[in-house]
Amino acid sequence: MDLYMMNCELLATCSALGYLEGDIYHKETDCLESVKDLIRYLRHEDDTRDIRQQLGAGQILQNDLLPIIVQHGQEKPLFDACIRLMVNLTQPALLCFGKIPEDPSFRHHFLQVMSYLQTYKEAFASEKVFGVLSETLYNLLQLDWEQRQEEDNLLIERILLLVRNVLHVPADPNEEKNVDDDASVHDKLLWAIHMSGFDDLIKFLASAQSEQQWSMHVLETISLMFRDQMPEALVSAGQARSAQEKQRDAQELEALRQKEHAAKRSRTLQRGTRHSRFGGSYVVEGLKSIGDKDMIYHRGLHNFKNYTHDTGKAVRRVPKRNRHAQDCQGKPRSALNVRLFLREFCVDFLENCYNHLMYLVKEGLIREQAQQHDETYYLWALSFFMAFNRGNGFRADLVSETMSIRAFHFIERNITNYYEMMVTDRKEATSWSRRMHLALKAYQELLLNVNEMDRSRDETIRQSSNVIKSNIFYLMEYREIFLTLLRKFDETKQPHSFLKDLVESTHLFLRMLERFCKGRNNLMVQKKKVKRKKPQKKPLASETNPEVLEETWNVVAEELRATGFQLSKGLTESMVPFDAASETPLEEQRTEAMVRVQDALLAKLGPEALGLLRAAREVWPEGDVFGSADVEPEEELELLKQILHANLPRPSPVEPAMEEDDDAELEEEELESVQVSETEFNFLDFIKRFANPNIVRPYLLLLKTYSQNTPHTNHCIARMLHRLAVDLKMEALLFQLSVFCHFNKILTDPAAATYTELVTFAKFVLNRFFSLAARNNKAYVELLFWKNVGNVREMTEGYSNDGGGSNKKATWTEEEEEELRKLYEEHRDSEEPDIVETLLPLLSNGTRTRRQVVMQLVQMGLVASAKELKKPKKGTHIVLWTEEQEQELQMLYEEYRDSDNVLGDILKKLTARRSRARVVDKLLSMGLVSERRELYKKRSRGAQGKSSAKGMTEEEFLADLTGLTDDPVDRDEGGDDDDEEEEEDGSEESEEEGDEQEMKASAERARRRKSLESSVEPTADVGTMVHALREEGLSGPLLWLQNCLNRTACDREEDGFSQPVALVPLTEENEDAMEQRSFQRLLRKMGIRAPADEQESFWRIPAKLSPSQLRGTAAALSPKEEVPRGAEEPERPGSPTQDHHEDLTSHEQRTQALRALLLARKRKHHSTEPRDVTPIEDTVSENALKRSPKEKTSTKRSRLLDDDEENEEESPTMMDMGNDGDADSDREAVSAPAKRRRQIALIDDDDDEDE
Repeated sequence: MDLYMMNCELLATCSALGYLEGDIYHKETDCLESVKDLIRYLRHEDDTRDIRQQLGAGQILQNDLLPIIVQHGQEKPLFDACIRLMVNLTQPALLCFGKIPEDPSFRHHFLQVMSYLQTYKEAFASEKVFGVLSETLYNLLQLDWEQRQEEDNLLIERILLLVRNVLHVPADPNEEKNVDDDASVHDKLLWAIHMSGFDDLIKFLASAQSEQQWSMHVLETISLMFRDQMPEALVSAGQARSAQEKQRDAQELEALRQKEHAAKRSRTLQRGTRHSRFGGSYVVEGLKSIGDKDMIYHRGLHNFKNYTHDTGKAVRRVPKRNRHAQDCQGKPRSALNVRLFLREFCVDFLENCYNHLMYLVKEGLIREQAQQHDETYYLWALSFFMAFNRGNGFRADLVSETMSIRAFHFIERNITNYYEMMVTDRKEATSWSRRMHLALKAYQELLLNVNEMDRSRDETIRQSSNVIKSNIFYLMEYREIFLTLLRKFDETKQPHSFLKDLVESTHLFLRMLERFCKGRNNLMVQKKKVKRKKPQKKPLASETNPEVLEETWNVVAEELRATGFQLSKGLTESMVPFDAASETPLEEQRTEAMVRVQDALLAKLGPEALGLLRAAREVWPEGDVFGSADVEPEEELELLKQILHANLPRPSPVEPAMEEDDDAELEEEELESVQVSETEFNFLDFIKRFANPNIVRPYLLLLKTYSQNTPHTNHCIARMLHRLAVDLKMEALLFQLSVFCHFNKILTDPAAATYTELVTFAKFVLNRFFSLAARNNKAYVELLFWKNVGNVREMTEGYSNDGGGSNKKATWTEEEEEELRKLYEEHRDSEEPDIVETLLPLLSNGTRTRRQVVMQLVQMGLVASAKELKKPKKGTHIVLWTEEQEQELQMLYEEYRDSDNVLGDILKKLTARRSRARVVDKLLSMGLVSERRELYKKRSRGAQGKSSAKGMTEEEFLADLTGLTDDPVDRDEGGDDDDEEEEEDGSEESEEEGDEQEMKASAERARRRKSLESSVEPTADVGTMVHALREEGLSGPLLWLQNCLNRTACDREEDGFSQPVALVPLTEENEDAMEQRSFQRLLRKMGIRAPADEQESFWRIPAKLSPSQLRGTAAALSPKEEVPRGAEEPERPGSPTQDHHEDLTSHEQRTQALRALLLARKRKHHSTEPRDVTPIEDTVSENALKRSPKEKTSTKRSRLLDDDEENEEESPTMMDMGNDGDADSDREAVSAPAKRRRQIALIDDDDDEDE
């Protein structure tokens, strides 16, 4: 950018600064105002940094600002303004643009600003400039803290920032092509700093107790001063070369001479005795050309060994993400006078400043008082100055601050953090990799210093070294850090130099650890084991103890009544139940709003819950889900109570679907916890951790550049491979084709004599391979693959046929299978929602998982598939109906209100699938029907009798007499269920599946008949059990149970709704009674539900029991005078019980006679059409075939009806203890089929035997 392109106002401002005449600068009168204007212009520059570029093109800093501070430095306001402006102008380009721009135009501006900064740096390499800065800084530091003003502190900080910015400017590689010992621009700048005495001021700031606030600035400035220096070069500056250095240089020269001699000899052999114009052509046998013929080679034979098919092909471009990370270019060695001054600086800094400054910086980093990434300066200083101290005679007291376990921990934590950021922040992966390399070098230097302390003559230092080693070898984090870094090495993000330092650090650590273990028989180290545990399930709000809910409701109700149901304006405005910007559907947000109301109630925040309810009513007025618009306060209170006790769906982790195959994932989610323990350390076992292809691969990657590596690096590689191949006898781990290519290159190298260690090891591995290949004909194929420990063992010891792995199925013994079968048969008809969770604690083998039990049940044929044993999903009792759904239900009711099956027709046409109970409740709430019986299927007795008399066959008539068909109630329900089942499932089920479902439905109905017929003599059954329990001394628990039932009945009459009530025994006597099986049998007889899962601890009175049923059950527990059944007193002739038995006996005899006639006719029919049915199943299967499709009952639908309809009016498992109940039971027993009574009697016998 030329000067004439400068903005006019900016040009005028620059001209108003003054002018340079010779070596004298004449400033204008408004020079100070012009400097301030330039600062203001820089504050408003655009993204291209146009003002900065124009000022750089005009060389304002070189021609105006620097002469002003040199010649007019005594004017403090002008001097301060110029320093402030120069700090802004010398700001790093990376800080100006944020990052290196990718856009070409912005990249051009970035490079332009960088070029101006490089010219600024060259201008600052002046003793006069730094003389003024040093003098000003010295005068400021002479002031005591009470005399120093805020402006003085700002000027000190700006001078330090200005020096930092100038030192930060990188060198221009195109301009500075210097050789060693030649002075660069950076060297000139350092020399100016030294000649002005500014370096002494830096050391003073680093050591002074009163200047602790500048510690981070000082450390940053020192790191930039030494950024191109190597500690080894500074140590040897001005000293004679040591014998070790001379030997190393001689070895390098000898290797170069041998390579040159080998190349010369090779060229001599390639040159023939005659001219090469007629070299000839050759046919290469076994090497095919493009076609099927052998390749023809038209060059001399001496060049054939370098032939490859890739000759002449275009080099394939490597994607940017797969390119190897590049190392930083090597820096030339500085001039001798600069190195000598820096060496003296290091010596003084270590003696006077290092420990104090590093302590201050470390405290600032720990307290997070520094800026981001400032820890890199700390890591650099630690590695650099400790390396210098180690090479310069090693004095442990000079670096005592960083020679501690805290330093190891700090570096290890930073390495871990850098690696995590390198993986997650992929755009800045290169920067994180450099920071991790810096931390690795610091860790390596700590190990080298500890190793140096071992060789000290001072016993105290050696003891300190042992303490440090005991700690770093004891903790697992320090032992396994190199394992992790090697395993996670990525050549696309981490450069070759990082791998070199990593390999050398690993070698040093293993050598120190091996030496440490040799002098100790049993070394105890810390071991961390990941322990998996199942998460503790948090109970849902709906599963809260009813007593707690009742207490919560009392508090909320009193609070709302006290406020008169009035809410504050602020509370009303803050309640927002709907989020229009959310992606959640409207229906889900309505459910979430109800959950929020429940949460507020549980937190006893009554006004908030009421406000949220009213706000939700305004958002969703349709359907009166949150109440009608003109709802009364008491009605709102009742609605809040229903919401509090409702079982609302809450967001929970979705459980994986259960698959039918054996590989289904049924295991529950597990959490990890670290368990710390101590174990005896074995060095050889630790080395086995390195026998991994992911760890060996980085070593071989470094071995690929063996000719460029130092002898020490090659020794580290060979030593690690020797540990694996010789110490662990796993040489087969290196039987890989790429490894053999490296070995071949080493063996054919002209300077192979220089790499004696590598050559010896390569020959050893190759000899072992060829020895193995003579015994294993698959060894050559194994060369193509990397191998783990298992593959190595198979390759050397022989391949095994067993595919044993961790996927073996758990074996079940015959006893365990029989136990599982009995438990399943015992609990299959129970009311537990999840039978698998019920069976798990009952198994003798407590290690069985849910997955194993489910798969074994499927394998044994007890269940058809694993889908039948899915965990039940908990829903909600509050069903939300939209306005459209309510209108549709009303239209369907008006259409089918005169139909014989109103409810069945509505369910068929209803768009949204709802259960029968939900539809009935909605019809009742909408006022379309007044009672449930209006929705029953209408049947005409005359029509039924006519139909039966007209179209019934003799077999059907006999079957009806013998009770092989269902009673009208069952047929009615079966028909309704079948209509719905056909509507839902269609005609996809086959005939066999239909028969199987019919048999299951029959068994379910038989179970219900058993529960109904068991109430023929309810008083006698319960009375017998009560009498037996009283004889056992359980009168107190029976009285407590009776009081609980009466109290629950009263509560349900007062509240108007029912919910499960837990039976909580508060005394030791009641608690012992609840654990007895006889008492539990009585509870089951009365319909009281056992704990459903491990989250429930108490038995519960079901919500389906009405108050009258509860009182009848409680009355049966009262002590009576009559002798219980089974006593010695015989029954009186003519008693109702005896008469009833006689009626049953006569009815049974008549039924058996009719059944014999029917079976005889069926056998005759089967003789003409044989069927594959056993005699035992004959009657059942024939009965199933004879039924019409409308009489089949779906198990799923019948279970739904039982839960939704029948249980609301009467409980099959609950006996009514009144006289009416006895009459109904007798009537049901007489009308029940005889065959079913026989099956029930058999089932009762089986149950008695099990008990």
